[in-house]
Amino acid sequence: MSTVRAYQGALRLFCDFAADPRYEWTAVCERMFGSHPAQICFEWNTAEHTSDYEGRPQRRSLTKAELQGLFDHLDDQVASLRARGNKGWLATLRDSAAFKTCYAYGLRRRELAMLDLEDFAPNPHAPEFGGHGVVYVRWGKANKGGPPRRRSTLTVFPWSVAVLVEWLSDFRGLFDTAVRSSALWPSERGGRMDGHSLGTRFAAYREAVGLPPEIGLHCLRHSYVTHLIEDGYDPLFVQQQVGHSYASTTALYTSVSSDFRTRTLRRALDSNISRALASSEDGN
Repeated sequence: MSTVRAYQGALRLFCDFAADPRYEWTAVCERMFGSHPAQICFEWNTAEHTSDYEGRPQRRSLTKAELQGLFDHLDDQVASLRARGNKGWLATLRDSAAFKTCYAYGLRRRELAMLDLEDFAPNPHAPEFGGHGVVYVRWGKANKGGPPRRRSTLTVFPWSVAVLVEWLSDFRGLFDTAVRSSALWPSERGGRMDGHSLGTRFAAYREAVGLPPEIGLHCLRHSYVTHLIEDGYDPLFVQQQVGHSYASTTALYTSVSSDFRTRTLRRALDSNISRALASSEDGN
């Protein structure tokens, strides 16, 4: 629907231009063709913006089990290809590290592709993460007409640091193209992997583990938001981590599991029961 509205908006603007008497197109067309241009796009015959979220309903967050299955498959592929002497194991290991990083920091596809070695820094409040306590995202989604927005995203998963350290210390340098740039994810033929290539490779792994075709690389970002909320992180913290201007946008990303809702309900019921029993003991 957003695409339909964009097309209709373009037509509306063109008709406004063509039918504006200040440009004299109406007089010229009347003289040459016996008719004149007019506006054809109105509120009653164009698509309306009636919903906050217009994405396909099949797109969703991955469950933790699905996410673990995907990452396990990637690790198994690396081990299998390397054992057979297939040189594709290095590219698969890069993909594994990239997708784990994408999830661990809730990154968009372009943000993931444009990461450089210099984008990581220590977090003085979490020294246990060493030099990877925070990532500076410099290619965030831009506002209309503006430059890419920047943000800093804090490390929350200790395992993500181990993934990055292993990739940087042992494997990134094995790419012949790694010396050409400081790109975190070098490609076999160029300086860095682009967003399209990352999306295509993710789709291949998704099909291999039997996930629905609507699950794309961006769903890892949705999963990050959902899992942090399920784990009890403050919604404002999650909103700032992913760089949303409004809490309502973060809420659209969140699809908590039924188990989380059940546990939330159980805690609320237990709290009410405890208060009722305490009141009874006090004689109220």
